[in-house]
Amino acid sequence: MWWWPIAVLVIMGVGFGLVIGAAVKFFGVETDPRIEQVEELLPGANCGACGLAGCAEFAKALVAGETAVENCPSSPSEAAARIAALLGVEVGERDPKVAVAFCGGDSSIAKWAAEYNGVNDCRSAALVAGGAAKGCLFGCLGLGSCARVCPFGAIEITDKGLAVVHPELCTGCGKCIRTCPRNLIRLVPKSAPLHVLCSSPEKGAAKTKVCKASCIGCRKCVKSAGEGQMVMDGFLARVNYDDPPGSELAEVCPTGCLRPSLSIEAAAQTDAAETQETANA
Repeated sequence: MWWWPIAVLVIMGVGFGLVIGAAVKFFGVETDPRIEQVEELLPGANCGACGLAGCAEFAKALVAGETAVENCPSSPSEAAARIAALLGVEVGERDPKVAVAFCGGDSSIAKWAAEYNGVNDCRSAALVAGGAAKGCLFGCLGLGSCARVCPFGAIEITDKGLAVVHPELCTGCGKCIRTCPRNLIRLVPKSAPLHVLCSSPEKGAAKTKVCKASCIGCRKCVKSAGEGQMVMDGFLARVNYDDPPGSELAEVCPTGCLRPSLSIEAAAQTDAAETQETANA
């Protein structure tokens, strides 16, 4: 009767299999095949800009009708249109936004109070005397934490230690915003023609001691722009992105902190020109 224990195990295995199969049939939840199809059309960045945990959760919510296609800022227009066609819905009006690092103080124009020789991370540096290696306590630390978290490779740390967002590559996912310890990065309309690349709230005299490209609060841009196109926030000028002025307004800024939006190629040309000016100085 040596085979008896084996037979018992076989019978038990078959029985458990039948029970599990019945449970799956009666209690299992069928998965909508469109979820997988939608997820394949999403960028797969899992950036969380849609307000959900990742692309898989966003796909489920889309199929369930709990969110809208346009709530994914990282999806290209073509992909969004294909998702909408698959689900039989329309893509609502999209307001493309890109991230901008509001600091123009690279190592050629901003003073450094000390040499930081710690962990190559902006948050870690900010914990050391508030990141006081840079003279401006509101400026970019340039250690690349934002660039490392960007799932699209849209942020570059220049050789002068400054974070630059390339608008052609940025999808507005917002991951970099949550990473910057100095809150220098904000989402703005992609169509914005220019930006004030300064975030220091201090008076002009204090700013110029540590950075040549700071906003000194002279109000020249405010006076030259149309009504309400530029506003003052204390000693700092800001662009009204609901009604922005043209890029030509940058010419009136005496410190050069008011700068036009740049493409990758234009940014490279500007960087080369600044390098040459520094060499000639």
